[in-house]
Amino acid sequence: MNTNGGFEPVFCTIVPPHVLDKLAQADDPVLAGPARRTLQRDAYERTQRRLTTVVGARATAAPATAEAGTPHRTIYDARNGTDLPGTKVRGEGDDPGKDATVNRAYAGLGATFEVLLKAYGRDSIDGNGLPLDATVHYDREYGNAFWNGEQMVFGDGDGEIFLDFTIPLDVIGHELVHGVTQYTANLTYFGQSGALNESVSDVFGSLIKQYSLGQTADQADWLIGAGLLAPRVTGVALRSMKAPGTAYDDDVLGKDPQPATMDGYINTGSDNGGVHINSGIPNHAFYLFATALGGKAWERAGQVWYDVLTGGELGQDATFEEFAGLTLAAARERYGDAEELDAVGKAWERVGVQAGAQAGTRAG
Repeated sequence: MNTNGGFEPVFCTIVPPHVLDKLAQADDPVLAGPARRTLQRDAYERTQRRLTTVVGARATAAPATAEAGTPHRTIYDARNGTDLPGTKVRGEGDDPGKDATVNRAYAGLGATFEVLLKAYGRDSIDGNGLPLDATVHYDREYGNAFWNGEQMVFGDGDGEIFLDFTIPLDVIGHELVHGVTQYTANLTYFGQSGALNESVSDVFGSLIKQYSLGQTADQADWLIGAGLLAPRVTGVALRSMKAPGTAYDDDVLGKDPQPATMDGYINTGSDNGGVHINSGIPNHAFYLFATALGGKAWERAGQVWYDVLTGGELGQDATFEEFAGLTLAAARERYGDAEELDAVGKAWERVGVQAGAQAGTRAG
């Protein structure tokens, strides 16, 4: 487990670069302009994150008055500027205001905190009560949301392709779980380990939504970002865990490129080696595992994934096979030779991933 503070430089966005690249090439300047500005802003923020990693991030700690196991949320308003964090507009315990975006961000941080604490016994994303900060109304027509290693940031979208990024709860959960990964396995954001980093955020983002809605695995839509796409878009979400590659098929956005199995694995140098694309494979494996077990997916299936993420044996450069092997080992350790072990093994088989050597035993 990587808990020594030597974090990988991380700047994780919910909208993949390939989607924005496609939009930036649109003939309509109403669509292309915001996408180009978003790409430029993302490039700048990514560079700033790397510089921050070199010089050291600002220290954050829970206030002395904060009780263990209670959230400490602060929402800031960038007022369509880019200075972070912006102006404080709502603190922990403050009543809701008139700005629905602020209220959704506050509620989403709380929902994520609640799932981490109640389902997995984790006190905030670092396990030690880290305050949760978020900035809304970032930039002008900014078409993304991101975790920059320290806080959440949400754009308002352009209203043509993307709506307000605080609308889908799983987007909020997804980005915050990048923080959990940062404080635990610290998966390198490239290639298969980067796709696992993205997939873990999709998995727990979906589980946070399911927990909030009280849904069982068979009731859930298994979509990431449902409600984010504007009415003109032919699509339902950014990604589908149930059926990767089917989330959208639009004349402007193109077709969802995610593969569901290793037969469709895409070797690419873009998007950090396809981290948002090939994440469809472990996403689908989790969906198959959770639906085979049935019931509340954050319980048994989610617990196995959480055990692997936080167990200390997942390498920063882990492959799909290594991750799969650890899920089998975790299922055996927690549940024995029971249906959980059988279900997770079959899920990986169906997506074409052969579990690595870690499947046998886990170190004590």
